[in-house]
Amino acid sequence: QVQLVESGGGLVQPGGSLRLSCVVSGFTFSRYAMSWYRLAPGKERELVAAITSTGRSTNYADFVKGRFTISRDNAKNTVYLQMNSLKREDTAVYYCNADLRGWGFKDYWGKGTLVTVSS
Repeated sequence: QVQLVESGGGLVQPGGSLRLSCVVSGFTFSRYAMSWYRLAPGKERELVAAITSTGRSTNYADFVKGRFTISRDNAKNTVYLQMNSLKREDTAVYYCNADLRGWGFKDYWGKGTLVTVSS
């Protein structure tokens, strides 16, 4: 059974930092790219960042470039999202994603972790 479990969300002041974690089980984590998405109130879900299976390549949405860093530890089956210089508009539920449809599997999602940026 595939599970993606996010943690690390919370309330933070503008300009602050948080680190999200996503622990994965049920498939060979080190073989697949991983992504973080977010869903803000009144908005559509949007891709935040992605990382290749080895971690050597990453890409970011323009609105987080220079502020967020995605990374992974394949020994721990965990993908991270370090979020710095947080803005009020970063408030959203953040989801971990593993899209394995290209390999004949499913598109897997965690339940999300809420990040609230407010003073």
